[in-house]
Parts: sequence; C-alpha cells; structure tokens
Amino acid sequence: MILTLVIVGVVLWAINRYIPMDHKIKSILNIVVVILVVIWLLRLFGVLGGSVPTIN
Repeated sequence: MILTLVIVGVVLWAINRYIPMDHKIKSILNIVVVILVVIWLLRLFGVLGGSVPTIN
C-alpha cells in the first residue's frame, strides 16, 4: 500500500514538474488522482464497498 502511494505521488509530481500543461488541466488531473487514491484507500480499509474496482 505504501509503495503504491509513493509511486502514485512520484508519477504525479513528475507529470506536474516536467510535462508542460495549462494550470487548469494540472489542477483537474491532481483532483482526479486524489479522488481515485482516496476511493482506493477507503475500499482497502473496508470503509467503502460497492462497484468501484479494486487496484491491487
């Protein structure tokens, strides 16, 4: 779990740092990634159930 969070963080940082994009697009990308990570963590700890796919 921690390794996945570190990898996601590094990839997001690299995208924000090295890929030229409009600030609005970067903000949307960051929000989407944070929402997906929060959903993944909630499912991982059993707080959220349902039809959201699990990332293993």
